[in-house]
Amino acid sequence: MKVFRLDELDRHRADEQGAYLRFLKERSMSAGLYALAPGESDTQSAHEQDELYQVVSGRAYLTVGEETCTVARGTVVFVPAGVPHRFHHITEELRVLVVFSPPEA
Repeated sequence: MKVFRLDELDRHRADEQGAYLRFLKERSMSAGLYALAPGESDTQSAHEQDELYQVVSGRAYLTVGEETCTVARGTVVFVPAGVPHRFHHITEELRVLVVFSPPEA
């Protein structure tokens, strides 16, 4: 068993001064914590893996392909591999748990 605490992960991510911290990589999946401040740009591009987002805190819009929705605490979104996507119009500090399957490289 591996146990992670989001507040500790977020501190570690901030210490490394990056928006993304991968904290788990296993044979079939990987997971990370992604954070963006209000007004910050999401520069990610489409991934080779399926992706699951769970919004832990914050508020923003998420565009996946041609669809856009609002996301906030408790929102869970599946993004298929190869589909362009990005968070935008971030109005509250955004913290997102990210799961990739298969694991990211």
